[in-house]
Amino acid sequence: MVSKRLFLQTALVLSMAAGMAGVAVAQDKPLKIGVTAGPHAQIMEQVKKVAEKQGLKIQVVEFSDYVQPNAALAAGDLDANSYQHRPYLDAQIKDRGYQFAVAANTVNFPIGIYSRKIKKLSELKEGARFGIPNDPTNGGRVLLLLQAQGLIKLKDGAGLKATPLDVVSNPKKLKFIELDAAQLPRSLDDLDASAINTNFAISAGLDPKRDAIAMESADSPYVNILVVRAADKDKPWVARLVKAYHSPEIRQFIETQFKGSVLAGW
Repeated sequence: MVSKRLFLQTALVLSMAAGMAGVAVAQDKPLKIGVTAGPHAQIMEQVKKVAEKQGLKIQVVEFSDYVQPNAALAAGDLDANSYQHRPYLDAQIKDRGYQFAVAANTVNFPIGIYSRKIKKLSELKEGARFGIPNDPTNGGRVLLLLQAQGLIKLKDGAGLKATPLDVVSNPKKLKFIELDAAQLPRSLDDLDASAINTNFAISAGLDPKRDAIAMESADSPYVNILVVRAADKDKPWVARLVKAYHSPEIRQFIETQFKGSVLAGW
């Protein structure tokens, strides 16, 4: 009887030890955070430093497009991603059925219009080739910007997902060239003008405040977000990650590094 009790106690201790070891391993494993190259990657590298001081390890994983970070998160290859705004996420969830949740706001990148051929939008000639992102949310975002600049008019109710098919007035007969957002900076020489997301503009050596001939208002619905799987939203590491991102050190880094071309969104 004593022997049996001793055996059970020993088994319980070993089981608890194994469980604690499992927790230690899980905590010691770095969180994989997906980002796009440029400002998102630069900022997350700083978040990594802040988080590490708090005992949270991060591995930053860079992507060159907007599709793969969500696919990798859904597949379990990432723990979170930080690169997209809410309208894009909503479209991805609708199209692909992702079970994601927004953990926090991150930064805002007012989109800009760039050109190597003109200095202001009024100089665009009839039939000018104008580059826009080919994903629905960013494409619609650019068309709304062009409407705000008086170049086109969209049909009533087109909203954030407007496409070139929603253009009802185009006095300059602009020809919209739809390309992957990451390709637009490299295509700038072949176009008369192009709207380029700020993260890709900066990566291509463009200075949004100096080089953009028009800019979106900073007060827009396109603030970027930190995204996790819905099942993970309430896990302690998510709150710790958000705390590191929303720290005074990160806000200061954004203000100093990007000088107004990237804005803290919290």
